Amino acid sequence: MTETSSTISRIGIYPGTFDPVTQGHMDIIRRATRIVDQLIVGVAINAGKGPMFGVDERCKLVEEALRAAGGEVAARTSVKPFSSLLMDFAKENGSSTIIRGLRAVSDFEYEFQMAGMNARLSPEVETVFLMASDKQQFVSSRFVKEIARLGGNVSEFVPANVLKRLHEKLAEEKE
Repeated sequence: MTETSSTISRIGIYPGTFDPVTQGHMDIIRRATRIVDQLIVGVAINAGKGPMFGVDERCKLVEEALRAAGGEVAARTSVKPFSSLLMDFAKENGSSTIIRGLRAVSDFEYEFQMAGMNARLSPEVETVFLMASDKQQFVSSRFVKEIARLGGNVSEFVPANVLKRLHEKLAEEKE
């Protein structure tokens, strides 16, 4: 009996606002590419959060950070904006896995409720939680923006392209 191998591509989605993308996000992206064959970074339009950067710019910043990361991470990751329900976005993209990062217990409560609701909407899509690495547990986009606005150094919390654009954006806001 001969074995036939069929290639099944596992597509995962890592959704978020990414306003801006941080080293914590990049850590989850790197680790998620070990779990799925293709990873889509889904950039939520989510105007309700009042993002600093528009969705197109957030997508561009993530794409640039991925290119800078290089290797398998860049090769197996794409970036797409979305404004629909996450489960609809997952179905449209053939994804069977949602990747979520957890930094603290407070993240877990919200994410647990969201995962439960998503499972009711689309039981065939699994949610996988990745714990933030110890160096990234306290990093959030909100803190990065706040520290940067107050003149603090955020260089270790964001990719180089984001740091440059963050400084430019803050200078534009002062004008």
